[in-house]
Amino acid sequence: MAVISNLTVDQGATFNAEIEVTDSVGDALNLNGYTATGQIRKTYSSSTAIDFSTEIPSPASNGKVVIGLTATQTNLMKAGRYVYDVEITNDSGVTVTRILEGQVEVLPGVTRG
Repeated sequence: MAVISNLTVDQGATFNAEIEVTDSVGDALNLNGYTATGQIRKTYSSSTAIDFSTEIPSPASNGKVVIGLTATQTNLMKAGRYVYDVEITNDSGVTVTRILEGQVEVLPGVTRG
């Protein structure tokens, strides 16, 4: 079961977050060979999505996933609430696990470039 965590994103700013993935006893999950993906949508049934950039930094045995959005991506998002999730897939592509989900609050920006 995924951890529920609500995120706050500043419109027009770069966003990055680090996720710690643990096993059932709380130890860092070895993510060697895993890939990560994540998306934001206005609603669960929305046909359009914004993709997070994802990275599993070295060493993968530390169980960390970094997600991010560029300033251009967040600038194109209207202020308001969205939903998101992040999933990891093992190296065989057979097992997909949702590791994080929740709401994203995009706060309006004032400065324009």
